[in-house]
Formats: sequence, C-alpha cells, structure tokens
Amino acid sequence: MPALDLFDASGFDASLAATGNPTTLFRDVIKHANTVLTQQFNQGTPVASLVTHRAQFIDQILLRAWQRNMGQAPNGLALVAVGGYGRGELHPSSDIDLMVLSETGVADEAKASIERFLLFLWDIGLEVGHSVRDLNDCVEQANADITVATNLMESRLLTGPTRLYRIMRELTDQRHIWPGRKFFEAKWQEQKNRHHKFNDTAYNLEPNIKEGPGGLRDIQMIGWVAKRHFDVDTLQDLVGHGFLSPDEYEELDRGQNFLWKIRYGLHTLTGRREDRLLFDHQRTLAEQFGYRSDGTRLAVEYFMKDYYRTVMELERLNEMLLQLFQEEILYADDPGEPQPLNSRFQLRKGFIEIINPGIFQRYPFALLELFLVMAQNPRIKGVRAETIRHIRKQRYLINDEFRADLRNRSLFMELLRQPQGVTHQLRRMNRYGILAAYLPPFGNAVGQMQHDLFHVYTVDEHTLRVVRNLRRFMVAEHYDEFPLCSKLISTLPKPELLYIAGLYHDIAKGRGGDHSLLGAEEVERFCKLHQLSDYDTALVTWLIRYHLIMSVTAQRKDISDPEVINKFAAQVGDAMHLDYLYLLTVADIRATSPSVWNSWKDALLAELYHATRYALRRGLTNPIGQDEIIRDTREAARELLLARNIDMAAVEAYWRRVSDDYFLRYSADEIAWHSREVTEHGTSAKPLVAIRREGERGGTEIFIYTPIRGFQFTTTTHALDQLGLNVVEARIIPSCDNYTLDTYIVLEEDGEPIASEFRINEIRERLCERLLNPAAESPQIRRHIARQLKHFTIQTEIAFEQDAKNDRTIIEVITGDRPGVLSSIAHALGQCGIRLHNAKIATLGERVEDIFYVTDQMNHAISDEEEMDCLSRTLSKSLSE
Repeated sequence: MPALDLFDASGFDASLAATGNPTTLFRDVIKHANTVLTQQFNQGTPVASLVTHRAQFIDQILLRAWQRNMGQAPNGLALVAVGGYGRGELHPSSDIDLMVLSETGVADEAKASIERFLLFLWDIGLEVGHSVRDLNDCVEQANADITVATNLMESRLLTGPTRLYRIMRELTDQRHIWPGRKFFEAKWQEQKNRHHKFNDTAYNLEPNIKEGPGGLRDIQMIGWVAKRHFDVDTLQDLVGHGFLSPDEYEELDRGQNFLWKIRYGLHTLTGRREDRLLFDHQRTLAEQFGYRSDGTRLAVEYFMKDYYRTVMELERLNEMLLQLFQEEILYADDPGEPQPLNSRFQLRKGFIEIINPGIFQRYPFALLELFLVMAQNPRIKGVRAETIRHIRKQRYLINDEFRADLRNRSLFMELLRQPQGVTHQLRRMNRYGILAAYLPPFGNAVGQMQHDLFHVYTVDEHTLRVVRNLRRFMVAEHYDEFPLCSKLISTLPKPELLYIAGLYHDIAKGRGGDHSLLGAEEVERFCKLHQLSDYDTALVTWLIRYHLIMSVTAQRKDISDPEVINKFAAQVGDAMHLDYLYLLTVADIRATSPSVWNSWKDALLAELYHATRYALRRGLTNPIGQDEIIRDTREAARELLLARNIDMAAVEAYWRRVSDDYFLRYSADEIAWHSREVTEHGTSAKPLVAIRREGERGGTEIFIYTPIRGFQFTTTTHALDQLGLNVVEARIIPSCDNYTLDTYIVLEEDGEPIASEFRINEIRERLCERLLNPAAESPQIRRHIARQLKHFTIQTEIAFEQDAKNDRTIIEVITGDRPGVLSSIAHALGQCGIRLHNAKIATLGERVEDIFYVTDQMNHAISDEEEMDCLSRTLSKSLSE
C-alpha cells in the first residue's frame, strides 16, 4: 500500500487551497489515516509496513503544514526529522521528533513563524518533539550529549536547503565528534546502565519492550554503532560487511518485527505511547494475536513465552554483535597474538576462541568444555564473537548420542564441581542455548512464565537465580548475609548435588500435573545418566519431590506444636537431608521475587530448622513432649529474668494466670519480655501495648495485654491495616482471669521491620486509642488496591481441618489480596463467636492463603456441621463485600 493511499493528496491540496479552516481538514485526514492503519493492523498487515507508511504519511502532512505556515523556508531554514522518525519509523503514539535547522541563527520574524507552525501541529493533534538549532548548536550539543549526536546521525531532510543539511551531517560525523571508539564505549555503558534499571533481566513480569534487555533499544544500539563506525544505513548492510550472516539478520529482523507488533498493539490499545507490557494489556494482546488457552496453559502464557524466547534470542545476538564491535573497535590496535589454552582453545585479546572453525564438528564435547575452561580461568574476559557464532550454529550436535557420551557427562559434572564461575557459566550456557540443548527438560522451561504476581521470573531465570543464591552462600564476602546457610553449605560433602536440585526443582512447571513429582522423575533420569551413586540419586530425587515441604510447614503449620516438629522430622529423616532441604528452601524463596523474602520468613525457617535438628538429634523414636518443652521454656525464661533483677514473685503470679499453651507457643526470650512488661504495667486500666522493633521471629513484635472484649482481633487488625502494616503472624492466648495476651508480627509494606521510634510510638498510640474505644467509628483503610491485582479474580475457598490432639479447628482461607482482607476475616470470626489462638498470614502475589487455629468460646474445637457451615457463609460474605 503506497503511503499516499492513506489520503487523496490532490483532493486534499485542492480542499486546502479553498478552505478557511485548515485545522479541521488536517485533523480529519489524520483521523482517517489512523483509522485505516488500525484496520490494517487488525487485519494482520505486517507492522514493518505500517510504521513505514505512517512515517511517510506524516511526512506529507508536515510538508503541507510547513508550507502553509512558513512559506518557502524563510532565511534558509530546513525541517529535519530526527530520532525514530528520522529512521522513517513511526508507531501510532510515538513522538514525531523534529529539528528546525538554520545556518547561523533564526531571525525574530522566522521565530514567530516557527512558533505558529508548531502550534498548528499541536492543534491538528500531532505529538511533536522539537528543537531549533543552528550549525554551531548542533556541533556543541551533539558533542556534549551523545543522545543528541545519535538523533542527528539518524536524521533525514524533510524540506529546506540540501546543502545546509549536508553540512550539518558532515560537522557531526565521527571525523569531528564522537569517533567510533568513543561512541561505542559510551553507548555500551549506556546499555549496561539501562539494563541495570531492569535488574539485568528481560524476564520481568511486566517487561518494557523498548528499554529492557533484549528489547527494541538493544536492536537500535547495534544499528547506531554500525552507522557510526561503518557508515552504513541499515542493519542489513552489516551482512555485506561480514558482521551478520543472512540467517542472523533474518533472526534480528524477525525479532524486531515481533516486538514492533506488540508495541503497535500497545499504542493502539492504550491510545498513548506505552512501551510497558503491563498485565492490563497482556491478555488482550494475546487474544488479539490469536493465542488460545488449553488444558495446560493460558493463552497469555503462550504469548509471553514467545515474547521471552524472542528477547532471549535478541540478547544473544546483541551480545555477539557487541563482542564483534568490541574486537573491531576497542582492540583494533592489539595485534592479538593467540595464547594456547589447550589443543582446542586459545586466548586472543583476552577472549577465548576455538583454534579453527572445525573444532566443534571434530570434537563435539568442546561445546561443553569451553564453559569449563572459562570457569577454571577467571582471567578470560569472554567468548570471541566468531566462536559464539559457531556455538550457535552447531548446537544441533547436542543430541541423544552427545548426552550419552561419558566425556560430556563428565564435563558437565566437573563444571558443577568448580569452586568458582559456576553461575556465570550456566547463565552463559543458557544465553547461547547450550543448557537447553544439553538438558531438554530445561529447554521446555525456557521462557515459561506463570501468569500470577508471585512468580515474577520465567522458570529458567528463576532456576538460575536459585543456583546463584546457593553459590552465594559459598562466598566468604557474603557470609554475614546468611550466616547459618554459609556455615551449613561449607559442611556439605557434595554441594553439586544441591546445584542439581536447584536446576531441576521447577523444571516441570507448565507441563500440567504435580511439577514436584514430574521433576523428581526427570532428575532421577539425569542422576542415573551421569552415574551418580544410588544414595546421591535418592537424595537429589527426594529434594525435588519434597522441595516445598519446609516452606509449607514453616509458613502454614503451628511450629510451636511438638507434634508438627516431630512429623516434619520424620519426613526429613536425618540431618543431611535437613541441611540440603533448608539451603534449597532459602535459595528458592529468595529467587521467586525481590519482595517475597523477609526477616520473618528468615527467622521462621531458622526456627523450624533448629527445632527439627534437635528432634533428629534426640531420635525419631524419642520425640520431645509438651511437658519437657514447658519445663525447659519456663526455666530458661526464669534465668533471663533473674539476670535482670526482676521481681520474681510478681512474675510467678503472672505465670499462674496463663495456661501451659502459653509456654508452648512462646520462646523463653518472648516470655521474659512479656513478663517484664506485664509486671511493670501493674494494674493500670490502660491496655499494655509493647513493641520490639525486631524480635527473634524476624518482624516487629507487638504485644498486647488487656481485658478481653468483643471483636478485639477485628479492632486490632483493622487498626494495623489502617496504619499500612502487614500482619504475618498472630498469636492469641487468653489468661484464666479473662485477659488476653496477643502477639502480632508485622512488617512495613516494603517487607522490612519498623525502622523509626516515631513510627513505633504512632502504632502504640493508635492501638491504645482503638482498644480503649472499640465502639468508636473505625477510620477507613486508605491503601489502594494495586493496579496488577485488578486483573486477577481469585475465587474464595474456605476449608476446615480438625486438630484433635490440641482440641482446635484449623481454618484455611484462600482469597484475593486487597487492603483490609485480614480485618474482614477477623470480623467474620467475631460475628460467629469464634476464638482465635494462632494465625499464619501468607500473601502470594495476588492470592492470600491464611491459616487460622480457632476454638469456640469454651476453647474446644468446632465440631458442629451447622456451626461450620454458618462460619463458612459468614466468611464468604465478609470477603465478598
């Protein structure tokens, strides 16, 4: 479709000559062109054609607007397209970047004309970015700002003196400013900084398709360097220079077209310049582009998998081409005498390369050996581009026969056993496609995203982050981050088993079925193929099958209950399994999302680890009993209090008012703290609200001691929610004289304990006020629902389980996350006369999965079916309001 077919040029010019209202005429023709382009996009016209034709159409509109407002270029002014528009590419809501160019300056009369021209463009609905520069301005500003230099490099003349435009291009080319080396170094650093803003990964939940790693800006980066250094006009010209093979150019072009299609869709969908692929748009675009859900995955998951695989390929190409430029530009003066590494590899200019192009064909095992050599030689700066190209071309050599070869199995295991470089080389293997080729199940997980707010990375990115976290435990400089993990991993006889577990723990995600069971089958095949011993195979297989039990037990079970600990210890079996499991659990949770890990989970898992370790040391046939725990806790608390010269008579009087359950569910340190606060509080009628900035359970501890009143849990949780605090755990214990001892573990919205004394005083005062006046009208919870949450509908589920041994009922509530959800649950429990004893609060992205340990008013389990049915209905109603 020729660009001018978007409107009738001759008819438009005739109408323009006759009309007294050109603004309406221009608006109408722009509206018509946009409608035609949108229709063609919806009908599947290639976006490469649409962005070109839109730029050509805007060219014609601008020329007519210029002529009408400026006449025949007064004072020799030129109108120049710069930036993306200068490349002849224009998406629906992209800025139209223009420069008005003069030779030595602009006269006042011309300035008025330029202002009139720009206002006219605004009036007819064009989003224009503009600058007015003379030749000296162009040189000075381009010299000072590489972005200006880049925009001028991509410029094209729309109208005006050709000579003037040509002089500007000559004065700002690499002979005068930003020579090739300097330009490349600056642009490379610019890309590194840009990638860092996106956590150096393209695998974000809501990626930026333009600025993120592997995005459109990376493609433009290649073009900029090529244009500056080699004086070419298009990426295709790099094929002639030998810097791109025809296949690589097609891959680059295919990737750019896919991203262009998404960007065009985003602009059309939102009616504005939008480069973020937000949840708001992912499902709509997936449907628009023809993706369909099935029994295994959602349509949006198929769409996003294609997206992540595309940007991964673009990242690979970007790395290879920048490496080529690096060799051509930065190391052009280095003679590059090769230094042999072995009979297959050598070092040239600090980069590893194959000795001759036939190495991989003759020695296929070298496809793995290269990464081992790099791990063993930290001085190697990277892989030479030509060798990257050979790796990419010859990945097909990795087949079943290759995987069965003892040399290759040995090389892979040897890499995992290296003291350094394991994470870097696994990541490099993933970028080059070698890891997916060698481990086919891993290949299936590449780019696989779960469409929720909890798992913020693709499966392959999450997996490599788990391995990175495990390796980080081994680094002495990071010992203070996780002292227990660093201590434990240093005692493991075979840490490589842990890395295998990290690689395989989620490898079956997205295949349907239980990914833990399917992953266990996959890792068992891997272990047998790599000739691990029966014991090691059984250990790794067990880790994959049960890699979730520690986090589930810690976050969903009452780990103050000896029976819970003994049952978990029986599942684990021995200290070796416990050590491996604990390390994998910490690394896994930390790699799920930057916001998932917090001090409370850290303390909770450590508490479970130590309790289980003690139970295993005693022996599974000699489980610890409640009486022993109560006796030991009381004695330890007494010793802590005696060291502080506390009135023990008052303490003993306080202890006689609480049940044995109190000494089971609190540590000696917590009981000593409570006892000091309660005895100092005395008989004051005011509620006691004591706060420890960071208790031994990780978060900020709030201890409330006050006479029992109705809806107290509701009042407290509502106040905490209104304060913007996240409650992660609650323990409620009544005394025999109708007082309640409540403990809440809370975190700020950023997942951190409370930092300032001012904030602590604010919380204390608000809670005292609400507890003294529970009937007063509650302030509304002012926190807004996060934008992403609006795109997920979570069906509320309520389940009951009887804890016969402790005469309690366990209620599990699954519902959608939103401000005030905990106080809504608390209100429903209060309405039904339910007494809460313990609560574990878990927010998993858009889902809330809370566990409540409750009884009736007589402290017995809720066994009546009608009562449970009433409770279920009340909870459902409360959560739906």
